[in-house]
Parts: sequence; C-alpha cells; structure tokens
Amino acid sequence: MIPSDPVLTVLLYAAAYMAGSVLFALPVCRLWKLPDPRTQGSGNPGATNVYRTGGWPPALMTLALDAAKGWLPVWLAHAAGLSVMVQAIVALCAVTGHMIPVFYRFQGGKGVATALGAGLALAPVTTLVMAAIWTPVIWRWRISALASLLAIISGPLISAFIEPETLPLFGLLAILIVVRHRNNLIRLTQGREAGL
Repeated sequence: MIPSDPVLTVLLYAAAYMAGSVLFALPVCRLWKLPDPRTQGSGNPGATNVYRTGGWPPALMTLALDAAKGWLPVWLAHAAGLSVMVQAIVALCAVTGHMIPVFYRFQGGKGVATALGAGLALAPVTTLVMAAIWTPVIWRWRISALASLLAIISGPLISAFIEPETLPLFGLLAILIVVRHRNNLIRLTQGREAGL
C-alpha cells in the first residue's frame, strides 16, 4: 500500500459523493415509463419502490446501478493503492451522496444498495454474509426495511470477526442507515410497514 496522495484522495472523495448523488431510480423509471418513485409508497427513490410500480426488471436495474456507484469509487481507491481507511471514507462519501444528493436538493434515499456495492469492493466476505442474512428475511416476510435493517445491524459484528479493519466503516454505515430508516422502524413497531 503506497502513501495516500492528498490530491487524489480528495478527488476520489468528491467523485464518490457526486456519483452517489445520481439517483438511478429516476432515469430507470423514465426509461420504463413508470411513475416517479418519490411519489410512490414510502417516497424513497430506490429499488423497492421501483419494484412496487414496475416489477423485477427495472428494480434489478436500479439495484445494480445504485450498487455500482458505490462499488466503482472504492475499487478505484483500492486500485490506486490507497489505504483501507481512505477506501472506507470513499465508501461513506458514496453512501452519503445517495442519502443527501447534491443534484436533488439533498433529498435522497436510504443508501442500502450503494452500501452493498461499496461493501463488495472493500469487504466482500462481510458483505456477502450480510446479504445471506438479508435474503431469507426478505423471502419469509417480504418487508424490505426489515431485511435491510437486520442485515446492516449485523455488519459491525460480522466485520469484527471476518474483516476487522473495516469495522469502523460498517459501524458508521449501520448508524447512518438505521437513522434513515427511522420512519420504517416506527411503522414496523406499529405493524404498518408495507411489504413487497
């Protein structure tokens, strides 16, 4: 690992945030002639709301693109030989961009898909174990928020055992994503959270 180049590091932080700020649910919905996902369901511009209006094909496209914008900046930081800490901050910049995007008046999504992509680039084993937790929960209860919350909350514990150098990243991601899901948590406790 080479010493971090400060100019390159700052450029990657900015690029990751800008990439994260592109809400792919919106162009995907326009491509498929679907309603604006921000006007549907929870109002979240993410794959779940796209699925509710258009089914699996546009939802999977949204998921893949939102994950890619998290994966690519972290992969570039890794390819440049930057430290794990820098890569983790790049990941957080991408997720933060999705949550508070500069292109959409800082009104964004929950950040789960972008965190998935960033996690696959930085800590693939931890992220795949989290995905293995998400899958049976969504299959059994079909509630996206529940599956996402259980997976993301498990992240710090899993990373502590498998890829401990990434524990701070997964800890911060857990905090950010749980906070973004606060309304979902309220609805879950009241039994009002919508399923797929």
